[in-house]
Amino acid sequence: MNESEDQVTSISKARTIEAIGEFWDTHSLADYWDQTHEVEVEVRAERRRWVTIDPDVYAQVSSRARQRGLSTETVANLWLAERLRETA
Repeated sequence: MNESEDQVTSISKARTIEAIGEFWDTHSLADYWDQTHEVEVEVRAERRRWVTIDPDVYAQVSSRARQRGLSTETVANLWLAERLRETA
């Protein structure tokens, strides 16, 4: 959706992403299914790589992640990126 204030969405009649979110927080798509139409979407995402981690190291990272309210994957990626910056 454009940032233009002149455009509104067809179902919610909202003008901002925030307003669209508020609308769908309180409405069900099932009630508007007849107003939708099929679309094709192409998604290009970088391929993920999997790395084997020692079970004890994984347990420690997972524990720290839970303490911070983050996923284990996020904490592992943050720590690896930090370490790479330190050694660059």
